[in-house]
Amino acid sequence: MNRYTVVTLFPDLITSFRDTGIVRHCVERGLIFVDAINPREFASDRRLTVDDAPYGGGPGMVMMVEPLRRAIGVARRRDSRPSHVVYLTPQGRRFDQRSACDLRKHEHLILIAGRYEGIDERIIATDVDSEWSIGDVVLSGGEIPAMLIIDTLVRILPGALGDARSAEQDSFSDELLDYPHYTRPETVAGDKVPEVLLSGDHAAIARWRRQQQLGQTYLKRPDLLEGLELNCADQALLDEFIRALKP
Repeated sequence: MNRYTVVTLFPDLITSFRDTGIVRHCVERGLIFVDAINPREFASDRRLTVDDAPYGGGPGMVMMVEPLRRAIGVARRRDSRPSHVVYLTPQGRRFDQRSACDLRKHEHLILIAGRYEGIDERIIATDVDSEWSIGDVVLSGGEIPAMLIIDTLVRILPGALGDARSAEQDSFSDELLDYPHYTRPETVAGDKVPEVLLSGDHAAIARWRRQQQLGQTYLKRPDLLEGLELNCADQALLDEFIRALKP
């Protein structure tokens, strides 16, 4: 069973997430455990202070060392297995599907959701194992990135999804975007489902879907194709897709 512990000033965000959708399903089946620890519980004064003004001046507040360090220590002791501490920050490595496969090898992840201007650098230097970012954006805190990472990791756990093929066919599962999906009715305002999907020809459907993966990636995320070496069959499918675009 994999464990995900989020260190956050807003634990209700995490518990609500834990009790919803596929994450809840996996918790109930004993595949994962998700919990949250509030560093405010480890503050040393009456006001339960967890942040202070930055040395050197400037706007905002910085989360203090001791409440965070104590919270991380408690999180480590909640599981006997080695833990991996992640700090969610715009300065971290960009999280993607490939890195999810790397992170999932850690059976106990502790994710620090920072707030305000961030956390004291000494926590990063001594307590954090890796820093991750979900993109070049600034959020109010690290809770949304923590939930995004957990959700991504849960989807690739063996047995998490009702049909394992769902994870295999997700976007980025093989460095490409997903192919288009359709359901009933066959026609909506004159717009019909592609005939090949109604043909019952499984080989033709598989070929169309693969071509659409390549084509949609070419149109929407060409940067993903730049780092790939396509085999001859895939290159032929992509070339055919591109030719069809020309008037």
